[in-house]
Amino acid sequence: MIETVFGLTPAVLLLLLLVAFLAGFIDAVAGGGGMLTIPALLTAGLPPHMALGTNKLCASFGSVTASLTFYRRGIFQPRYWLAAAIGTAIGAMAGTLAADQISAEWLNQLLPLIIIITAIYALISKPLTDDNQGTIPQKRRPRAQWLQGISIGFYDGVAGPGTGSFWTLSNMALYRMNLLYSSGLARVMNCISNVVSLLTFAALGHVNLLLGASLGFALMIGAYVGARSAISLGSRFIRPVFTLVVLGIACRLVWQNWMG
Repeated sequence: MIETVFGLTPAVLLLLLLVAFLAGFIDAVAGGGGMLTIPALLTAGLPPHMALGTNKLCASFGSVTASLTFYRRGIFQPRYWLAAAIGTAIGAMAGTLAADQISAEWLNQLLPLIIIITAIYALISKPLTDDNQGTIPQKRRPRAQWLQGISIGFYDGVAGPGTGSFWTLSNMALYRMNLLYSSGLARVMNCISNVVSLLTFAALGHVNLLLGASLGFALMIGAYVGARSAISLGSRFIRPVFTLVVLGIACRLVWQNWMG
């Protein structure tokens, strides 16, 4: 029954659930867990468009939960970010429609390269610091919000890995907000692009609802455990090791789709 519903063997399904749990755990401890789910779905044999759409459903579980948490704690203040939100929604829909036009063969070759570039960036980038910045934007800059939302939203619609980091970095640079508030804004905008892209992929028939929901629940459990665990080795050790694992999987996909 499981194999019929999900189109996967029980062993592969169990492995994907474990990967989703690990992605949520790592994301809560060190960040970057989302880089793992797309290559895992591709390795499991899902067509690339289906892998992207199913991953959006999985990712939406975590992003919606995080966004609500930031909003309820007053870290995200919607009145400042209407232009960014609308731009993100437009960009995400356009990016998803663009991804749908890319052939499966090209997408199989493109996605591992994007993941490798993002993983290398995560491996060599320095930890973010607050640098005595504020909690609200020093300038609202609606034009910057439109450009930021459309461009990053488009990228999230096409692929997605590293979207949260791109938002956080650009928020700190453009609006001089501290790391916590920049991360809160990043989570909400990432949630908007995830949900819009998910709905667009679903309308195009590229979402495995049962598989995506199952992975989403596993990711949420992993995030819950990770956020409440005492990690003796800390994120300075976990993140490089995790990123190297992602690089290994992505390189295997490159070899498979470029050399195989």
